[in-house]
Amino acid sequence: MLTTNDQRPTTRIGYGFDSHEFRSGIPLKIGGILLAHEKGLGGHSDGDVLLHAITDALLGAVAAPDIGALFPPSDTKWKGSDSAVFLQEALKRVHDAGYGVANMDASLVLAAPKIGPHAAAIRARVAQLLSVPADCVGLKAKTPEGLNLENSAIAHVVVILEKRKLEKRKLEKRKATKHSPKKKRA
Repeated sequence: MLTTNDQRPTTRIGYGFDSHEFRSGIPLKIGGILLAHEKGLGGHSDGDVLLHAITDALLGAVAAPDIGALFPPSDTKWKGSDSAVFLQEALKRVHDAGYGVANMDASLVLAAPKIGPHAAAIRARVAQLLSVPADCVGLKAKTPEGLNLENSAIAHVVVILEKRKLEKRKLEKRKATKHSPKKKRA
């Protein structure tokens, strides 16, 4: 793997996994999109299994604590929270580490609802949250045939991060500071 002058890899890979049980009386949110379904995914936050797995993949890629450590279910502050908040914190940590998202690929495993009719909207929302083009977001849905998982949803996610290039202004500022004449003390 190529490395930069600071000996950190220029690319990193993160893997995330999450699962939630379907429950009556709550809305179903997957990938930041509300879907019409008789049940939603239970969880301390909004139960968005896909955004949770993406968050863990991002955090894992930069060796940060996982979603449960950063947003513990025991903390009432996160009760019912929009999972996009968790993803944004993970992205902040990715950017602080000097990386950006190159692409993401996800597999959802659930019996219902069918994801196909919603896939484009989910991909677009995830791309927006990650600040990448939609063609950098892969999404597949699988049914858990014969696995007795009809009452749950599972998400597997892989992300690839790339070392970010410094903005020209920052680079120019560094060069100017390095080469500027030292002031004499009076």
